[in-house]
Amino acid sequence: MSSVSVATSSPWAGGQSPYATNSKKFGMWLFLISDSLTFAALLFAYTYSRVANPDWPKPFQFSPSIIFSSIMTFCLLSSSLTMVMGVHAMNHGNRKSAVGWILATMAGGGAFVVLHLSEWLNLINNEGVTPAHNPWNVPLFGATFFGLTGLHMTHVIIGLIYLAIIAQAVLRGKFKAEDVEVAGLYWHFVDLVWMFIFPLVYLMSARVGGPS
Repeated sequence: MSSVSVATSSPWAGGQSPYATNSKKFGMWLFLISDSLTFAALLFAYTYSRVANPDWPKPFQFSPSIIFSSIMTFCLLSSSLTMVMGVHAMNHGNRKSAVGWILATMAGGGAFVVLHLSEWLNLINNEGVTPAHNPWNVPLFGATFFGLTGLHMTHVIIGLIYLAIIAQAVLRGKFKAEDVEVAGLYWHFVDLVWMFIFPLVYLMSARVGGPS
């Protein structure tokens, strides 16, 4: 076999993806890798601030904060399952079923946002916690907590808009299965990030017994 034919058959010769994946999925993976670095930096900042401060507050009472955050976790985990079912349905050409599963995923994400905002309001109104002030005079607590959870909730809201666009396009017969799969990658990433935030921020700072 000549060197010309070998070069032509190489996956790096052009005309095909060298990573055996489509450009949309590859682009999403690159975005998720870069975004994971952002969340990793915020998680590290929160952890460092918590370890370096012996008076780090524990404002999360079992009711409503831990209950709400546990339900929020259930909503996101359930939405990951419905997203998997949506991708499965789309891969089998069942657009109507795929749209139904995507809408179910959006319902789980919407419930997460509503509960999260309710939990925020409880901290602000009942505990006096804001990004710049809190009753324990630990300024970094509010900044790191609202920064980390706020960025994650923003990702969830963006994901809901993204899924709404995908759902209406699938219903109109426009998008392919790979588009739904790429949307699923984003949604699973958002869910995965929460699985780090939930134990680190909430469970490890839960208030047990009397006031902290």
